[in-house]
Amino acid sequence: MKKKIIGTIFAMILVSTLVSCLAVGTGGKKIEQQPTLGQELLDLKKAKDEGAISDQEYNEMKEKLKRTNKNQNMNFDKVD
Repeated sequence: MKKKIIGTIFAMILVSTLVSCLAVGTGGKKIEQQPTLGQELLDLKKAKDEGAISDQEYNEMKEKLKRTNKNQNMNFDKVD
């Protein structure tokens, strides 16, 4: 009985320590990852292949993604 209580207390301390380490490690901020152009293009192709969007919609959206990505990369090139 005594060993179960000690084990439970130890587990609770371990969990609380890990949780606090995780919170400190991220600075308490949410980290959002933006999908890469490649991932967005793969998702778009999957939607087309599954019939969720037409070929025309696929091509229009693909070009828009490429233009958007090109514009974003051009903005980085202009930084002094």
